[in-house]
Amino acid sequence: MDLIDATQFTADRAWGSLPLMSMGDYRAKLHWTDQPFEWHENDGEELFVVLDGVVDMHYASSEHEAPRVVELRPGQIAVFRAGDWHVAHPRDAARILVVERTCSM
Repeated sequence: MDLIDATQFTADRAWGSLPLMSMGDYRAKLHWTDQPFEWHENDGEELFVVLDGVVDMHYASSEHEAPRVVELRPGQIAVFRAGDWHVAHPRDAARILVVERTCSM
């Protein structure tokens, strides 16, 4: 068994990660970041769980739709379907659990 205190995890760069496990075509990673990611869409579903910090999630069902923004706090979960456009903007440092298809990101 591995025991990880996500609140203590840091990385040497924004969106640095610690691979946690693989589940078939999907993987789970713990990410640390203090910078926005980039607009993207996944080719499969994505589970995005804020563990520490606050993240403003910008999202749209297509790249042509006007984006909406939701504030995600610790314990809140965003589930994206294949083709959903999104970008995470952390406010200060954040730690995030991401489960996604192996060929994404």
